[in-house]
Amino acid sequence: MAKGYRYLDPQAVAKLARMNLIARSVVEGFISGLHRSPFHGFSVEFAEHREYTPGDNIKDIDWQAYARTDRYVVKQYQEETNLKAHILLDTSGSMGYKSDESQLSKLEYGSYLAACLAYLMVRQQDSVGLVTFDETIGNFIPPRSTAVHLNVLLKTLEKIRHGRVTNISRAFHDLAENIKRRGLIIIISDLFDEPKDVMRGLRHFRFKKHEVILFHIFDRWEIDFPFRKLTDFVDMETNDEIQIDPRFVRDDYTGQIKDFIAAYKRECASATIEYVQTHTGVPYDLMLHSFLAKRKRLH
Repeated sequence: MAKGYRYLDPQAVAKLARMNLIARSVVEGFISGLHRSPFHGFSVEFAEHREYTPGDNIKDIDWQAYARTDRYVVKQYQEETNLKAHILLDTSGSMGYKSDESQLSKLEYGSYLAACLAYLMVRQQDSVGLVTFDETIGNFIPPRSTAVHLNVLLKTLEKIRHGRVTNISRAFHDLAENIKRRGLIIIISDLFDEPKDVMRGLRHFRFKKHEVILFHIFDRWEIDFPFRKLTDFVDMETNDEIQIDPRFVRDDYTGQIKDFIAAYKRECASATIEYVQTHTGVPYDLMLHSFLAKRKRLH
């Protein structure tokens, strides 16, 4: 399945192959990742129609609906719609940052993470979609659960390039209003925007009864601030440039970063949002394995 894609490393996937993504709460009356029946479309309750996509079984086409609408639609059953997950990947300018010691930019790291999560969910026959955003919504690929759909997601990830300005809050509010069915929202971002506005967007998802997992991604240099000499810093979203002597700002900067992370941890806990903070120096497969193992112990 899905061989030869940049963001799906076979060795990393092998380490994760036995792990399941299990949401903390009941989604649409079921525990996410656990299925009521092993037989798709057999002796189960009809749930809804969705548009036919290449790779779907033609036996599932509703020919009566086709006769009425002249459109190919597929019947979905209850266990097919057990979990619908949307992966929201931040593609703003700041996500393109990669320090001299990093092998991956934050966007590349996030893309690997998104690919692994998509693979795991499709593997356990859950539906997963992909949304990219910066100041507006870019790609919006609705959730599906087929191998063909996984290939679409992986091809999309390979084409992504970082953009410019961030408006996380507006993107979250728009998505919360447009994602109608309750499910799992997985966010991958550095959250470099006004925290109060971002939290209002996150709480909007919770108000709509979605489960939310937030992966807060940094480059290690953004946390440690290892600079020693007079340095020119350039804002990757506005191109504004400033020259700084790190000796005079290090303590203040590192203190603000700690407060920034602590505030998100605190506010996410208050909103019942799963918060995971990491940086690009941590192998993404080991980070994800640890996270999924922890969730499995909790359930």
